Amino acid sequence: MVAPNVPPSVPSSSPKNKAIAALVAGLVFLVALAGIQNAPQSSGVPPALPKLDPNLVPLVTGEEPIQELFVRAGCVVCHRIPGIAGAEGKVGPPLWLGKTGAARLADPQYRGQAQTVREYIVESVVSPGTYVVPGFPADTMPAWYGRKLSAGALAKIATYLEQITEETSPGSR
Repeated sequence: MVAPNVPPSVPSSSPKNKAIAALVAGLVFLVALAGIQNAPQSSGVPPALPKLDPNLVPLVTGEEPIQELFVRAGCVVCHRIPGIAGAEGKVGPPLWLGKTGAARLADPQYRGQAQTVREYIVESVVSPGTYVVPGFPADTMPAWYGRKLSAGALAKIATYLEQITEETSPGSR
């Protein structure tokens, strides 16, 4: 017998039919949602680039000529470096460590571990807060800086700087 006021072609709303309908609707929703998430970007906005870890991108390798090495490493912005064109910075101390390195190591305020001028140069780059030259601001040289130089670059920088006196560069003596 057919229920009154219900056309014969409409199935009855049994709990079983409601559960099946809800399940089908849920599956359709999930499939549609997955399709939206996997759809290619067509909004005209390029997808975001992955973030680069600055620790993985060296500034210099050490294979560069000395002039290029100091420029690409950014040393010329803050430091005066004899023999390096454009290195007239005034934020950091002048880098004629052949003249000033020993005095810095002997300074009673020096608390680092370096025993030689070469070690002092490396320490100053890798751990710039270990010793701040009097008259220059603390926390100016980034602490991450040493991680941005390859070992070869740091060795080449140290070799150059430990030979420099105020008026000369290694190539002009």
